[in-house]
Amino acid sequence: MRIFILILTGILALCQCTEKQEPLPPDSIYHLSSQWERQDGEKMPLSALRGKVVVTAMIFTSCKTACPRLTKEMSAIAQKVGKADPDKLQYVLISIDPEHDNPAVMRSYLAQNNLDEDLWTFLRSNEKNTRELANVMAVKYKKITPMEFSHSNIISVYSPDGTLAYQQEGLTAESSDTVAKEINELLK
Repeated sequence: MRIFILILTGILALCQCTEKQEPLPPDSIYHLSSQWERQDGEKMPLSALRGKVVVTAMIFTSCKTACPRLTKEMSAIAQKVGKADPDKLQYVLISIDPEHDNPAVMRSYLAQNNLDEDLWTFLRSNEKNTRELANVMAVKYKKITPMEFSHSNIISVYSPDGTLAYQQEGLTAESSDTVAKEINELLK
């Protein structure tokens, strides 16, 4: 009897540890198998964000026009959402200039903008992976000089399963209320 209880206890523990995740919807960004590098140099797949509401924008750190505004807009959204659990919500900046935006530059950008690294992640990958993700996210960008890009100004909100829940195009302060509302709905 004692052996049976020990075996049963082991089986129950194993079942709890191997909790089965639901299959991803066909339009989930987590189907992309690319590897990304964080501001701390750690490598990760996008699927490491699965289970969280993810708010994204594609930028480059040497930008002097739209990217600082996109970052401020995302920061305003974060303030309107309020204190959040980093296990449930993540703000993600994605570099369209991976040659220049190395981990030290990305970390410095987060610090200069007072963005808490618990809630904010800055990612870069190679050109192929960056293009693939940009296409999935409907972001267009083009290098116009060695240090300048023309690009879409889009903030996207993804549900915990990686499907697009909301997308804001353009830079308007009034829309941060709408985006914050969408995020809070997903967090419920």
